[in-house]
Amino acid sequence: MQRPVIASASFCIITIVATSISAGEPSFEWPSWRGPRDQGSIVRGSFPTHWTPQDARWKIALPGKGCSTPIVHADHIYVTAPADGVDALLAIHQSGKLAWTTTFGKEIPGRHRNGSGCNASPVTDGQAVFVYFKSGTLAAVRLDGQILWQKNLIDQYGPVKLYWDHGTSPVLTRNYVVMARIHGGDSWLAAFDKRSGKLAWRVARNFKTPREGDHGYTTPIVIQRDGQEYILVWGAQHVTMHDATDGHVIWSCGGFNPEDNMLWPAVASPVVSGDMVIVPFGRNDRGQPRLHGIRIDGKGDVTRTHRVWKRDDIGTFVPTPAAYRGRVYILGDKGQLTCLDPATGKTLWTDRFPKHRAKYYGSPLVAAGKLYAVREDGTVFVASIDSGFKLLADNPMGEPIIASPVPLADGLLLRGWKHLYRIDTK
Repeated sequence: MQRPVIASASFCIITIVATSISAGEPSFEWPSWRGPRDQGSIVRGSFPTHWTPQDARWKIALPGKGCSTPIVHADHIYVTAPADGVDALLAIHQSGKLAWTTTFGKEIPGRHRNGSGCNASPVTDGQAVFVYFKSGTLAAVRLDGQILWQKNLIDQYGPVKLYWDHGTSPVLTRNYVVMARIHGGDSWLAAFDKRSGKLAWRVARNFKTPREGDHGYTTPIVIQRDGQEYILVWGAQHVTMHDATDGHVIWSCGGFNPEDNMLWPAVASPVVSGDMVIVPFGRNDRGQPRLHGIRIDGKGDVTRTHRVWKRDDIGTFVPTPAAYRGRVYILGDKGQLTCLDPATGKTLWTDRFPKHRAKYYGSPLVAAGKLYAVREDGTVFVASIDSGFKLLADNPMGEPIIASPVPLADGLLLRGWKHLYRIDTK
């Protein structure tokens, strides 16, 4: 077991604005990649519009290139990154001070130009932080940086057969940390005890698809309905709903690729709004978008009964949609933004960010009526969306950004290839 390193000298802390934080720093929760409701949105708060990198309250030089999105619990930020050739989890106080760094096994670097060995985002239940890396390491880390347990899923279940880098983040139920492996091999959904790491259950999830259609980079969603916990999974051209207690399938929906198109993996994760799950599919990056609306109250095979609507004119390949106040926002790979009614799939309005050769890889954040969209070149766009689309600002950060923006109680976190920035509301 490797112990945490406290404020290692190899991680340069640079304070851009000398503003101290008192013990009364507001507590804020963003416990997973897409936030507490897995919708990529927050209704209330005050968030910045215009800034430059020099306006940052602080910026921290990260130890290596990473693409995972940070999470926030109480007064600390947690983010994964490679450090001197090994996988690492960093805990950073909201003042910008590095609290500790916990290291694991050898890093396996990313294959895609925008990939890394730490694409998966951490997740916390307030008792521990759970991490997964391309190396296969799945681990639970206490809030003081001590490793509670760790295991290697590649050693246990074999190599991951994906064309590109892994993208699936762990998710939490009341009792388990849950991982999905959807790839060109034996695929499954598995739950591990949060406190011991012991396997609680593992269910097969294998579907026959055209070439690369069984490759999945998406993250499951944990749903609470009628006092019960369920896990929604999208990949291998099927949506499945599982009972969180033992993993058994409640319902399954297929029929997403009747034309048997090849090279259509699942990259963007779905989003749930009300009783609907909005499922992005197809190759929007190649002008072949698909978008489906599925009711989540089914049982058995719901392929013919619960698909409420389908679109083949809009979609997204990489960015996961956001849901906010009963609407769903689809950010396309080249900057088109569409606001949908999730119940009907009808477009309420559509517009676009300025055209550019760079694409969008990070998923959009909606924060109190502002939508933040990050282009891969590091430009952060801010748009008002409460009454249609109005572009408010473009804020170049000077380095690529693949991670999604994260809200704070009074600002914004941006994770670039080299740095983590805190931008406060002026």
